[in-house]
Amino acid sequence: MSDRPDDPGDVLVRVGGIVFGIGMLATVATFVPLFLDLTRLPTFAYWLSMLMPLGLLVALVGLFANARSSSRRRRARQAAATGTGTAAAG
Repeated sequence: MSDRPDDPGDVLVRVGGIVFGIGMLATVATFVPLFLDLTRLPTFAYWLSMLMPLGLLVALVGLFANARSSSRRRRARQAAATGTGTAAAG
């Protein structure tokens, strides 16, 4: 176990990775019939390929949320160390 607290974006990063993986598998599944001269998959399979960029977007949002949370904690520690109490808003 890690001693650092769970960041708010950790779940988003995990979910984004899973969605990205599903989209990657769908993309591979839609390209294989094109290269092997097999029958094309239904349109639904091509729409599943859109999960890949969606998963990347969700993971990036999670990373940005983690960065903001880390920055807030760092500022709060610095404010506590200098004895100013609360950090100035804005």
